[in-house]
Amino acid sequence: MSNVKRLSIEDYDEIIRVWSISGLPYKPKGRDRKNMIAKEMENPNCAFFGLFESDKMIGVVIGNFDGRRGWVNRLAIDPDYRGKGLASLLIEYCEDFLRKQGAMVMCALIEDINYPSISAFQKAGYNCEHTIKYFAKRPSKEA
Repeated sequence: MSNVKRLSIEDYDEIIRVWSISGLPYKPKGRDRKNMIAKEMENPNCAFFGLFESDKMIGVVIGNFDGRRGWVNRLAIDPDYRGKGLASLLIEYCEDFLRKQGAMVMCALIEDINYPSISAFQKAGYNCEHTIKYFAKRPSKEA
């Protein structure tokens, strides 16, 4: 039986492990450094959730409320556990947290080649907004 818990910085190595085995890119020298993740976890409008099978983390997701929208970010499920509705469970936990923060609109940014995430969000009722383009300004490739 899988369970979900809110994560802390003590879970950092496991978060990185799940992102890695899931094929989710991360920036270990930039925004995904341990001290940057710790700072993000201190924000009351942000929550990291982990999905566990016994003591093994098999999924992770981040929920952020920007004061206007709720963002479901960095969803990753261990490939050995995909296809069991576990991504939907993590999305639901995020949405519940974000609604409590005041979010009415839930959003997710997904790379166009990440078919497992696209499928999970579509199953959770999310629609792709084809009229929106995502722009980013980064001080470095690791940011």
